[in-house]
Amino acid sequence: MKKIIRLFSLTATLLFGAVAAEAQEQVETTVEADVVNQYIWRGQELGNVAFQPTLGIGYKGLSLSAWGSVGLTDPADTKEFDLTLGYTTGGFHVGITDYWFSTGLDPQNRYFKYDAHGTNHVFEANVGYDFGVASIQWYTNFSGNDGVNKDGDRAYSSYFEVAAPFKLAACDWTATAGAVPCATSSYGTNGFAIVNLSLRATKAIKVTDSFSLPIFGAVTANPCSQKAYLIFGFTLQP
Repeated sequence: MKKIIRLFSLTATLLFGAVAAEAQEQVETTVEADVVNQYIWRGQELGNVAFQPTLGIGYKGLSLSAWGSVGLTDPADTKEFDLTLGYTTGGFHVGITDYWFSTGLDPQNRYFKYDAHGTNHVFEANVGYDFGVASIQWYTNFSGNDGVNKDGDRAYSSYFEVAAPFKLAACDWTATAGAVPCATSSYGTNGFAIVNLSLRATKAIKVTDSFSLPIFGAVTANPCSQKAYLIFGFTLQP
Protein backbone atom coordinates (compact mmCIF):
# COMPACT_ATOMS: atom_id res chain seq x y z
CA MET A 1 0.00 0.00 0.00
CA LYS A 2 2.86 2.40 0.89
CA LYS A 3 4.49 1.70 -2.49
CA ILE A 4 1.23 2.58 -4.24
CA ILE A 5 0.95 5.85 -2.28
CA ARG A 6 4.57 6.75 -3.05
CA LEU A 7 4.02 5.93 -6.72
CA PHE A 8 0.87 8.09 -6.79
CA SER A 9 2.71 10.96 -5.09
CA LEU A 10 5.62 10.73 -7.54
CA THR A 11 3.24 10.63 -10.52
CA ALA A 12 1.30 13.65 -9.22
CA THR A 13 4.54 15.59 -8.64
CA LEU A 14 5.77 14.87 -12.15
CA LEU A 15 2.37 15.72 -13.66
CA PHE A 16 1.95 19.04 -11.85
CA GLY A 17 5.60 19.85 -12.49
CA ALA A 18 5.14 19.31 -16.21
CA VAL A 19 1.95 21.42 -16.24
CA ALA A 20 3.71 24.23 -14.34
CA ALA A 21 6.70 24.10 -16.68
CA GLU A 22 4.44 24.22 -19.74
CA ALA A 23 2.50 27.17 -18.30
CA GLN A 24 5.74 29.00 -17.54
CA GLU A 25 6.96 28.48 -21.10
CA GLN A 26 3.72 29.95 -22.47
CA VAL A 27 3.99 33.15 -20.39
CA GLU A 28 5.35 36.02 -22.46
CA THR A 29 7.07 39.02 -20.88
CA THR A 30 7.72 42.39 -22.52
CA VAL A 31 10.37 44.76 -21.19
CA GLU A 32 11.32 47.61 -23.52
CA ALA A 33 11.40 51.38 -23.89
CA ASP A 34 11.08 53.90 -26.71
CA VAL A 35 12.88 57.21 -26.98
CA VAL A 36 11.10 59.67 -29.33
CA ASN A 37 11.85 63.17 -30.54
CA GLN A 38 8.26 64.20 -29.79
CA TYR A 39 5.21 62.50 -28.31
CA ILE A 40 2.39 62.39 -30.87
CA TRP A 41 -0.70 60.30 -30.08
CA ARG A 42 -3.67 59.89 -32.42
CA GLY A 43 -2.71 63.09 -34.20
CA GLN A 44 -2.36 65.08 -30.98
CA GLU A 45 0.84 66.69 -29.72
CA LEU A 46 1.37 65.60 -26.09
CA GLY A 47 5.02 66.46 -25.48
CA ASN A 48 8.59 66.92 -26.70
CA VAL A 49 11.49 64.44 -26.45
CA ALA A 50 10.23 61.60 -24.25
CA PHE A 51 11.24 58.31 -22.66
CA GLN A 52 8.43 55.73 -22.87
CA PRO A 53 8.93 52.39 -21.07
CA THR A 54 6.72 49.30 -21.35
CA LEU A 55 6.36 46.34 -18.98
CA GLY A 56 3.93 43.60 -19.90
CA ILE A 57 2.99 39.99 -19.35
CA GLY A 58 0.80 37.72 -21.47
CA TYR A 59 -0.64 34.23 -21.20
CA LYS A 60 -2.88 32.43 -23.70
CA GLY A 61 -4.24 35.62 -25.22
CA LEU A 62 -4.70 37.47 -21.93
CA SER A 63 -2.31 40.37 -21.37
CA LEU A 64 -1.60 43.04 -18.76
CA SER A 65 0.77 45.88 -19.58
CA ALA A 66 2.04 49.09 -18.05
CA TRP A 67 3.19 51.99 -20.23
CA GLY A 68 4.52 55.39 -19.31
CA SER A 69 5.88 58.60 -20.75
CA VAL A 70 8.10 61.25 -19.21
CA GLY A 71 9.62 64.29 -20.90
CA LEU A 72 13.40 64.45 -21.21
CA THR A 73 13.89 68.06 -22.30
CA ASP A 74 10.86 70.01 -21.05
CA PRO A 75 9.96 69.74 -17.32
CA ALA A 76 6.48 71.05 -18.16
CA ASP A 77 5.63 68.00 -20.31
CA THR A 78 2.82 65.90 -18.89
CA LYS A 79 3.80 62.61 -17.27
CA GLU A 80 1.66 59.60 -18.16
CA PHE A 81 1.12 56.14 -16.69
CA ASP A 82 -1.26 53.68 -18.40
CA LEU A 83 -2.45 50.20 -17.45
CA THR A 84 -4.08 48.00 -20.10
CA LEU A 85 -5.86 44.68 -19.69
CA GLY A 86 -6.54 42.95 -22.98
CA TYR A 87 -7.61 39.66 -24.51
CA THR A 88 -6.88 38.41 -28.02
CA THR A 89 -8.19 35.32 -29.76
CA GLY A 90 -7.54 34.83 -33.45
CA GLY A 91 -7.86 38.27 -34.98
CA PHE A 92 -10.33 39.55 -32.37
CA HIS A 93 -9.13 41.87 -29.61
CA VAL A 94 -10.86 43.56 -26.66
CA GLY A 95 -9.37 45.59 -23.83
CA ILE A 96 -9.66 48.28 -21.16
CA THR A 97 -7.08 51.00 -20.51
CA ASP A 98 -6.66 53.19 -17.44
CA TYR A 99 -4.84 56.37 -18.50
CA TRP A 100 -3.37 58.62 -15.81
CA PHE A 101 -1.88 62.04 -16.49
CA SER A 102 0.01 64.41 -14.20
CA THR A 103 -2.39 67.17 -15.25
CA GLY A 104 -6.16 67.12 -15.00
CA LEU A 105 -8.96 67.77 -12.54
CA ASP A 106 -6.87 67.05 -9.43
CA PRO A 107 -4.42 69.90 -8.72
CA GLN A 108 -2.44 67.60 -6.39
CA ASN A 109 -1.98 64.99 -9.15
CA ARG A 110 -2.87 62.07 -6.87
CA TYR A 111 -2.79 58.71 -8.63
CA PHE A 112 -5.24 57.00 -6.26
CA LYS A 113 -7.95 59.66 -6.53
CA TYR A 114 -10.81 58.24 -8.59
CA ASP A 115 -13.53 60.83 -7.86
CA ALA A 116 -15.54 61.21 -11.07
CA HIS A 117 -15.33 65.01 -10.86
CA GLY A 118 -11.78 65.27 -9.57
CA THR A 119 -9.63 62.54 -11.08
CA ASN A 120 -6.74 62.60 -13.54
CA HIS A 121 -7.67 59.10 -14.77
CA VAL A 122 -9.43 58.37 -18.06
CA PHE A 123 -10.91 54.92 -18.60
CA GLU A 124 -11.25 53.63 -22.16
CA ALA A 125 -12.65 50.43 -23.69
CA ASN A 126 -11.57 49.15 -27.08
CA VAL A 127 -12.55 46.43 -29.49
CA GLY A 128 -11.06 45.49 -32.83
CA TYR A 129 -10.21 42.87 -35.38
CA ASP A 130 -7.03 42.14 -37.31
CA PHE A 131 -7.74 40.78 -40.79
CA GLY A 132 -4.05 40.35 -41.60
CA VAL A 133 -3.92 42.77 -44.51
CA ALA A 134 -5.49 45.46 -42.30
CA SER A 135 -6.90 45.95 -38.81
CA ILE A 136 -9.69 48.10 -37.42
CA GLN A 137 -9.98 49.37 -33.83
CA TRP A 138 -12.66 51.31 -31.95
CA TYR A 139 -11.99 53.14 -28.66
CA THR A 140 -14.48 54.84 -26.31
CA ASN A 141 -13.92 56.65 -23.00
CA PHE A 142 -16.50 55.42 -20.50
CA SER A 143 -15.41 57.00 -17.21
CA GLY A 144 -13.01 59.42 -15.57
CA ASN A 145 -11.78 62.77 -16.88
CA ASP A 146 -13.43 62.59 -20.28
CA GLY A 147 -14.05 65.55 -22.58
CA VAL A 148 -17.38 67.28 -23.15
CA ASN A 149 -19.57 67.75 -26.21
CA LYS A 150 -21.13 70.94 -27.58
CA ASP A 151 -23.77 70.91 -24.83
CA GLY A 152 -21.18 70.61 -22.08
CA ASP A 153 -22.16 67.01 -21.29
CA ARG A 154 -19.80 64.04 -21.08
CA ALA A 155 -18.82 63.22 -24.65
CA TYR A 156 -17.94 59.55 -24.20
CA SER A 157 -15.11 60.48 -26.54
CA SER A 158 -14.49 57.88 -29.23
CA TYR A 159 -11.82 57.25 -31.82
CA PHE A 160 -11.52 54.61 -34.53
CA GLU A 161 -8.72 53.78 -36.92
CA VAL A 162 -7.77 51.49 -39.77
CA ALA A 163 -4.16 50.35 -40.06
CA ALA A 164 -2.53 48.45 -42.92
CA PRO A 165 0.97 46.93 -42.54
CA PHE A 166 3.26 46.20 -45.47
CA LYS A 167 6.92 45.64 -46.31
CA LEU A 168 8.96 47.87 -48.59
CA ALA A 169 12.72 48.34 -49.10
CA ALA A 170 13.67 46.07 -46.16
CA CYS A 171 11.47 48.05 -43.76
CA ASP A 172 8.20 47.26 -41.97
CA TRP A 173 5.65 49.95 -42.80
CA THR A 174 2.23 50.80 -41.38
CA ALA A 175 -0.29 53.20 -42.91
CA THR A 176 -2.93 54.47 -40.46
CA ALA A 177 -6.08 56.55 -40.81
CA GLY A 178 -7.94 57.58 -37.65
CA ALA A 179 -11.09 59.63 -37.03
CA VAL A 180 -13.30 60.92 -34.22
CA PRO A 181 -17.04 60.36 -34.86
CA CYS A 182 -18.52 63.07 -32.62
CA ALA A 183 -17.79 66.43 -31.02
CA THR A 184 -15.49 66.26 -28.00
CA SER A 185 -13.07 68.57 -26.26
CA SER A 186 -10.72 65.61 -25.75
CA TYR A 187 -9.77 65.70 -29.44
CA GLY A 188 -10.76 69.28 -30.21
CA THR A 189 -13.47 68.27 -32.69
CA ASN A 190 -16.90 69.77 -33.40
CA GLY A 191 -18.26 66.62 -35.03
CA PHE A 192 -16.91 63.89 -37.26
CA ALA A 193 -13.27 64.66 -38.03
CA ILE A 194 -10.21 62.90 -39.41
CA VAL A 195 -7.47 63.51 -36.85
CA ASN A 196 -4.72 61.06 -37.72
CA LEU A 197 -3.12 60.19 -41.05
CA SER A 198 0.18 58.44 -40.45
CA LEU A 199 2.84 56.52 -42.35
CA ARG A 200 5.43 54.76 -40.18
CA ALA A 201 8.54 52.74 -41.07
CA THR A 202 10.54 50.48 -38.73
CA LYS A 203 13.93 48.84 -39.34
CA ALA A 204 16.28 46.90 -37.04
CA ILE A 205 19.86 48.15 -37.25
CA LYS A 206 22.43 45.45 -36.44
CA VAL A 207 24.94 46.75 -33.88
CA THR A 208 26.68 43.50 -32.94
CA ASP A 209 26.09 39.82 -33.65
CA SER A 210 23.80 39.62 -30.62
CA PHE A 211 22.27 43.11 -30.48
CA SER A 212 20.09 45.05 -32.90
CA LEU A 213 18.53 48.46 -32.40
CA PRO A 214 15.03 48.94 -33.87
CA ILE A 215 14.60 52.49 -35.17
CA PHE A 216 11.44 54.04 -36.54
CA GLY A 217 10.28 57.16 -38.30
CA ALA A 218 6.80 58.46 -39.06
CA VAL A 219 5.04 61.29 -40.82
CA THR A 220 1.78 62.16 -39.09
CA ALA A 221 -0.84 64.72 -40.13
CA ASN A 222 -3.96 65.93 -38.33
CA PRO A 223 -6.31 67.42 -40.94
CA CYS A 224 -8.67 68.62 -38.19
CA SER A 225 -6.06 70.79 -36.43
CA GLN A 226 -4.15 71.36 -39.70
CA LYS A 227 -0.86 70.24 -38.12
CA ALA A 228 1.81 67.79 -39.27
CA TYR A 229 4.73 66.10 -37.50
CA LEU A 230 7.91 64.22 -38.35
CA ILE A 231 8.69 61.65 -35.70
CA PHE A 232 11.85 59.65 -35.09
CA GLY A 233 12.69 57.19 -32.32
CA PHE A 234 14.36 53.98 -31.31
CA THR A 235 13.44 51.04 -29.11
CA LEU A 236 15.59 49.60 -26.33
CA GLN A 237 15.07 45.86 -25.82
CA PRO A 238 16.95 43.29 -23.68
